[in-house]
Amino acid sequence: MSFSLTTLILVSLAYLSLLFGIAHMTERGLIPARWVRHPLVYVLSLGVYAGIWAVYGSVGMASVFGFGYLAYYIGISGAFLLAPVLLNPILRIGRTYQLTSLADLFAFRYRSQWAGTLVTLLSGAAILSLLSMQIKAVADSAALLSPGASPHMIGQLFSLAMVLFTVLFGARREQGQESHQGLVVAIAFDSLVKVVALLFLGGLLLYSVFDGFNGLEIWLNHNVALASPFGIQLDDGSWRALMLMSFAAALVLPHMYHMIFSENPSPRALAKASWGLPLYLLLLAIPVPLILWGGQALDAPTESSYFALGATFGLGHPALTLAMYIAGLSAASGLVIVSTLALAGMVLNHVVLPLRPPRERADIYSWLRWVKRILVAVIIFAALVFYEGVGSKLDFATLGILALAGVLQLLPGALGVIYWPEGNRKGLIAGLLAGGGIWALTLVLPFSVNADVLTAFGLPSVTVSNSHIFAFASLTVNLSVFALISLLTETSSEEDSAAQSCSLGALSRPQRRELLSGSSEEFKQQLAIPLGQAVASREVNRALFQLRLPSIEYRPYQLRRLRDQIEVNLSGLMGPSVAQDIVKHNLGFKPQAGGRTGQDIHYIEKALGDYQSQLTGLAGELDNLRRHYRQTLQNLPIAACSIGDDGEILMWNHAMDEITGIAADDVVGARLTALPEQWRDMLEDFVSGEELHRYKHRLDMKGRPRWFNLHKSTLSGPDHPEGGSVVLVEDQTETRLLEDELMHSERLASVGRLAAGVAHEVGNPVTGISSLAQNLKLETDNPDILATADQIQQQTRRISRILQSLMNFARSGNHAPANRYEPVELRRCIDESLNLVSLSGKGRSLQYSNDCPAGLQVLGDEQRLVQVFVNLLANARDASPEGSLIRISGKQEAYSAIIEVVDEGAGIPADQLDHIFEPFYTTKAPNEGTGLGLSLVYSIVEEHYGHIQVESPIAKDGNGGTCVRLSLPAFEADTDTLQES
Repeated sequence: MSFSLTTLILVSLAYLSLLFGIAHMTERGLIPARWVRHPLVYVLSLGVYAGIWAVYGSVGMASVFGFGYLAYYIGISGAFLLAPVLLNPILRIGRTYQLTSLADLFAFRYRSQWAGTLVTLLSGAAILSLLSMQIKAVADSAALLSPGASPHMIGQLFSLAMVLFTVLFGARREQGQESHQGLVVAIAFDSLVKVVALLFLGGLLLYSVFDGFNGLEIWLNHNVALASPFGIQLDDGSWRALMLMSFAAALVLPHMYHMIFSENPSPRALAKASWGLPLYLLLLAIPVPLILWGGQALDAPTESSYFALGATFGLGHPALTLAMYIAGLSAASGLVIVSTLALAGMVLNHVVLPLRPPRERADIYSWLRWVKRILVAVIIFAALVFYEGVGSKLDFATLGILALAGVLQLLPGALGVIYWPEGNRKGLIAGLLAGGGIWALTLVLPFSVNADVLTAFGLPSVTVSNSHIFAFASLTVNLSVFALISLLTETSSEEDSAAQSCSLGALSRPQRRELLSGSSEEFKQQLAIPLGQAVASREVNRALFQLRLPSIEYRPYQLRRLRDQIEVNLSGLMGPSVAQDIVKHNLGFKPQAGGRTGQDIHYIEKALGDYQSQLTGLAGELDNLRRHYRQTLQNLPIAACSIGDDGEILMWNHAMDEITGIAADDVVGARLTALPEQWRDMLEDFVSGEELHRYKHRLDMKGRPRWFNLHKSTLSGPDHPEGGSVVLVEDQTETRLLEDELMHSERLASVGRLAAGVAHEVGNPVTGISSLAQNLKLETDNPDILATADQIQQQTRRISRILQSLMNFARSGNHAPANRYEPVELRRCIDESLNLVSLSGKGRSLQYSNDCPAGLQVLGDEQRLVQVFVNLLANARDASPEGSLIRISGKQEAYSAIIEVVDEGAGIPADQLDHIFEPFYTTKAPNEGTGLGLSLVYSIVEEHYGHIQVESPIAKDGNGGTCVRLSLPAFEADTDTLQES
């Protein structure tokens, strides 16, 4: 049975186009998200591990080693069964720091670009054999179906197709995208095609060739020689070596690392895969003996590795033959696409970028995409060259062992990432060089050159049967050198920190250091140097969005978080080494001054919160105790905050939230300078001062004064060398108001009694005098006597007004209850006062200018404030010459409303300025004032928690003018926000 080459090419292109269509629809959202992110899709995508081995290689190995073919599946199944202790830690590290490849993981953990580069080169050398296996399988299978076609030509066509489709599948996506769902779904479809085709073929052979299980048993009894491989005892060395290599494949094969960790949708999906992938591999393994025996029973005209195709020849079903060819193509193409994409990313991050950083490029993302596309082509064509020179002459088992033994050298370092913090980069690099060198000399070289050449140089010949000896030897040397060098050499502090970040249960304790850049905008300016302005802005904004921070951030703790997130994002874009270099040189810390820098307790709190469910025993109890004490501090009925020696706010409890109106999330991690002005000034002055207690400190807030008692204690000591202070803030406002009300009540009682006595004792004689004056006017017509009587009545009325003013002064008190106060617009009060003053016939030639801005408000009693301005304006009117100007101006300074009343009069003598607010003191001529007006003004201003002062003279020549300045707490809506320092 044969097909034309054109038919095979069209079928191949049609299938690859179908894969691309599935990926494209997924990326466009045409496939429901619940299907795309279903754990089953992820499990099937991991089936890329089997590659062409599932369709061809396993059958060929079963024909020689019988059940030995299962070792390839059992090893990786064991790794997934150990996922909680083997794969989950790597997943956590990779997701936290965006480590998209094993080279990224090594470079991050061992803090060495050379480690990442060496892993990349070793992986690339090993993976060429695996890619060559896929090219060989497609080329040979196509040549079987189209006998006239050259396998080398088919291999070249397949390689060209793989370059095109790999670029379309993976290298086209936006940089920084977390996962490539289209690729995952397409590879899952690939895996589904493989398993369905193999199960169908196995079932068809079972019932059409052997007539079921009974017939198969009869055939095996009559063909003992053909079934003999399944009866041989497996060699312990080769069996264990293959299982170990397949076990390591879960961690060290580039395409498996990419699919397990980089494309992982959630830890839940990995938990499903821990049993799902072994089940899938079991389904792949079940049909292998059936296909082998079916091919033997049908005398398939192919070698045993290609019985999946040869058996269909005997069945005489062309459609089935094409289906099995597509299954092989599917297996090979999926592995080539994922492996090449993964390896291209490793080469980009650890070979290209260290040699040629993308500095001063207009579009780094586009440049990275094109470089990755070129690397994809280079890797595939390198695999094609390896196939042409070596791979085409070797069988599948040999090619597989070459690849797995090569990446096996990475296993010690990978396990050291999570289980051996003492390992360092010197030991790792030495071990990789030693183990990799033995692998190259004992496996790669013998399989790549003629056996006669090896004999001429005295080198032993290597076969699949004894290859395990050299695989174990290279791994043993690698592990020994890694351990020995690590123990004998010193580990850097950077490696210790990275090891803590990677080790299970380890807790990083970063220092609370201040960055050179003081805001996120400065981050953009600094990163623009290596990345360009557009890329820097995009990366900073992306990190701000991920952390849910405002567009302009300036809090020190949040800036440290932002710095770390930017490094993580750049790590996913360019690799950890390049990212660390960019961040270290452009977003550095300020030099440490003097003593120790405090630990960043915010990081520690967050880490302990993340580990809460994992802490057990004494650690869990200590964490519960920590949470208890922290909750106690947070729920204290007294406001408390903790402040570091550098001014950073470390703790801000719930009571502090309530009295300040500032949420803890907005200030914890910020400096005191970020607080609103009145809180900043109060806390800065108190923390930096010598006093440990401050009583009844006054703050004017939203039109009302508030009083606080402050208490301070330092945190320095043997158990807390970082220093800092804890401040308690007691709100004494209600107590102060109660005290004022009590004093006001006593004053009212005293002044009321005085006023009543004065009114009674003086009022009665004055009434009598007024009556006598009225009678005198009725008893005579003498003009002089009548004029005297009028003067007497005028003076008695004046005495009555004085008594009334005295009563008003007594009733005004010092502080009225605050709960009747309402927002008052000062401009309206001044306008009303001007209208009242204008009703008098005095000062008609004067001009008044109300320059108080609209919207300036205080919290108070509007009628009493009008009384203030009437008195002030009346005094200014009486003091002003004809035709002059009286100007009233207003403004807001910080949290105070400032009102000035300025006249152009003669001014007040300096010796009288200290007495003008005293009751009954007046500078006016006799019969023109009672001396109670300004004292009443002073009382009302004090009642509104304000201040009044008089400046006179104000003219530059010192010849006149008076300015009365009122300062009242300004009223503001409850919209206080943090201000940028």
